[in-house]
Amino acid sequence: MRTKNKQQEISIVIVSYNTADLIENCLDSILINDNISKEIFVVDNASSDGSLEFIKDNFASVHLVANTENVGFAAANNQVLPQCKGKYVFFLNPDTEVVSDTFSEAIAFMDANPSVGLAGTKIINPDGTLQWSVSYKYPGQKYTANELSDLPGKIACVLGASMIGRSELIREIDGFDEDFFLYGEDQDLCLKIRKLGYEIGYIDSATVVHLGGQSEKDSLSSEVWKKKIHAEYILYRKHYFAKTIKRISRSHIIKAWWRILTLKLFFPFTRDKAKATDKLGKYQVIYYAVKSSIHQNSEKK
Repeated sequence: MRTKNKQQEISIVIVSYNTADLIENCLDSILINDNISKEIFVVDNASSDGSLEFIKDNFASVHLVANTENVGFAAANNQVLPQCKGKYVFFLNPDTEVVSDTFSEAIAFMDANPSVGLAGTKIINPDGTLQWSVSYKYPGQKYTANELSDLPGKIACVLGASMIGRSELIREIDGFDEDFFLYGEDQDLCLKIRKLGYEIGYIDSATVVHLGGQSEKDSLSSEVWKKKIHAEYILYRKHYFAKTIKRISRSHIIKAWWRILTLKLFFPFTRDKAKATDKLGKYQVIYYAVKSSIHQNSEKK
């Protein structure tokens, strides 16, 4: 029997933004996992769909933080880190459902692997197929020199939708970098942890169902790509040499320019013009976003 003054095993942190149609299933799936001592935090980023009121009325045990503005994923997670009493902190997206025993499996893995600072779980789609959640390279890593040499472990990063970290370690590095608003913050966190000598792990026995893309479901694809490129270059400026960033930028520009040229050239003969238009918009965004990033870097020198 657990004593009341024993440290919580896990603190679960969810950042929510207009997820009224999803948060109930997510929280229900967490509460069903009752075989471990846990606390749940939901940080609401100024939702306008009634999700805040729904949580207040239906989930009294949840520690709810109501922001008056959308401060972004990184800053919202960081808000509650000082309050987390768990040995581990589990970052979870609201568009997920936790499969039975996931938390106990995740805790057991971390207990058994002290060299791992943070680990991702298995993530599956609603149809049961495996969803990408592990990367063995960072963006643009093939252009790097020795700035990423001698990092421990084989895994570069795991998807931020479902991952567990050591609370003391996460606080030691001040959590997520708040320069990231959305996208890239999980890659940066993993890289910071590896630079401190810890590995990134993957827990095959812990499973989470993830819908994916729900926070940006109402955004234009061009705007999503603009945010992704912006985040990517924040990561580069933090961790890569200037000469490496130049090589990456040159590669991005050449690839985008070539794709724009060929898409325009073959557009009259393309059957799926909507798809071609979407691709054209994507590469135009990449081209001008990278150009803008280069300009910003030159102004800072």
